[in-house]
Amino acid sequence: MVLQNQKLDITDRIVGKLKNGAIELFADNEQIGRIVLPPNGSTFELKEGYEQQQDKVYKQVTITTNPDQKYVDCDSESGWC
Repeated sequence: MVLQNQKLDITDRIVGKLKNGAIELFADNEQIGRIVLPPNGSTFELKEGYEQQQDKVYKQVTITTNPDQKYVDCDSESGWC
């Protein structure tokens, strides 16, 4: 048996997380490196509904307020409430 070194393409498994002015790179939850962003600021191009502020990425969403309130429709004809 002969052991041979070979390159394996893992590009589609890489995840980046913004932290302290850099993008930390992870593969299978192991930090494998980072991309240092320029100190004079970076340009982020995000889809509509997303925004970036201070090393965080936000998504605009619509939420339900007071989710614990229950709606009950009491119908006097059926006797159910």
